[in-house]
Amino acid sequence: MTHTFTRARRTALLAFGLFYGAISYAAPPQVIRIGVATAGGGEPVTWGGSPGGVLRANQWLEEAFKDSGSRVEWLFFKGAGPAVNEALSNKQIDFAYQGDLPSIVGRANGLKTKLLLASGVRNNLYVVAPSQSDLKSIEDLKGRKVSIFRGTNGHLVAINALGSVGLSERDLKVVNLDTGSSQAALVSSGVDAAFGGYEWFKVRDKGLAKVIYSTQGQDPALTRQASLLVREDFEKENPEQVQKVVDQFVRAANWSSDEKNRAELFQIWAHSGTPLASWEAELDRQSLAVRNSPLLDEFLVARYKAVSSDAAKLKLIRRPVALEGWFEPRYLQAALKQQGLEKRWVAFDAKGQAKSSASTPVAQR
Repeated sequence: MTHTFTRARRTALLAFGLFYGAISYAAPPQVIRIGVATAGGGEPVTWGGSPGGVLRANQWLEEAFKDSGSRVEWLFFKGAGPAVNEALSNKQIDFAYQGDLPSIVGRANGLKTKLLLASGVRNNLYVVAPSQSDLKSIEDLKGRKVSIFRGTNGHLVAINALGSVGLSERDLKVVNLDTGSSQAALVSSGVDAAFGGYEWFKVRDKGLAKVIYSTQGQDPALTRQASLLVREDFEKENPEQVQKVVDQFVRAANWSSDEKNRAELFQIWAHSGTPLASWEAELDRQSLAVRNSPLLDEFLVARYKAVSSDAAKLKLIRRPVALEGWFEPRYLQAALKQQGLEKRWVAFDAKGQAKSSASTPVAQR
């Protein structure tokens, strides 16, 4: 009986040891793949409007993984959020930087992801028209041929902006064009107007377009949010690597939120091909700390809920998606604590109003 017990105990201990060893010594992934929902620009290719562009330019992520056995690979998608969702579905990327609407659409279509942190919130939306156009306001778009990049986070804001003046997509002759195609169409009079972001300022500054509508200084609900997500299975298998990525995004967010770095930040973002003057125009009335906060606060959660609801009403998805369990704050909380940044950013309530001087990493999981 004693021999039987000893043999069973040895077998159990051996099994536990093998299991523990498999966890402790699992090989790190050979590559950390990050998909970015923009074509980007520059050499190496980068993007602006997010602390992620600073992370990319300074190679902080590559530095963090240098001795880990994993290399970092950045992939940029001209097809924006929809293309990133396809890459996530095919497991061609591990992390995704994209806007709110594509993230919601991906979740509605069954993509298993975790939303880790905000990275470029309150992005403005504009309507531009040829410089000699008779269009003067968003109300004037009725019956006109207008470019909207459908399926991106600017799409839903465009719909809401139209709704604020009593219009809908049906009142326009909408053409679905990506950013580059939209610019070419506007300049060649292929469309009467176009919705878009800061990329239009360089066209305006060349005298080829004029801004007839802007969300700057308006209701925060008429802005676009972007975040960093990770594939759920990658997160479960590689929590240490996920933490390293979040740590570096938070590091970049801290640097990008410092007003002393405003000029240098815009220079870094300008490497993407969007001129310095465009960034100055885009953030003319905006605090860097507000724009670059990584917090998963009540405002961010409320915006994703609103996007889910609106997308369902407009039949962009079949039904609102459940957000419970999607937001994963533990990596962000650990990064804030480790870097002494727990009170670095102001948290905002669901309406976009400041709550206090102390940060609240997440409103709910």
